[in-house]
Amino acid sequence: MSTICVVLDTNIILSGLTYPTSTPGNVMRAWRSGALDVILSEFILDELRRVLPRLQHRHLLTHTEMDDIVELIRFQAELVIPDELLAIAVRDPDDLKVLGTFVAAQRLYQTDYLISGDKDLLVLAQQFPILSPAEFWARHG
Repeated sequence: MSTICVVLDTNIILSGLTYPTSTPGNVMRAWRSGALDVILSEFILDELRRVLPRLQHRHLLTHTEMDDIVELIRFQAELVIPDELLAIAVRDPDDLKVLGTFVAAQRLYQTDYLISGDKDLLVLAQQFPILSPAEFWARHG
């Protein structure tokens, strides 16, 4: 593993793919160049596969190309099974699966950060090392 290991929330991957010159795009480029190790879960990949078609008007990819991208991302990332988190209150239950991915990744790979643009997750930054893409890029870009 390289020096920085992160979990990317689905919104970071989507933004990075759709807006390659954005800060999430910079994070994705750092991953592709080998500067980051990325840990994901099947939950995050399934969410990506589900939401990517909604942005087809922005990225103009065919369904086959979208499937290929998700498979390439699966190949490039380490995958973990999310830990089950019961004692954490979140507005969106799906956020527990993303947070559970991070907790499992921390346990198995000493992961440094969860990078997310989700305000509901960012409010948990007092409890977990969760950074917005801008915060992460300011520290490590």
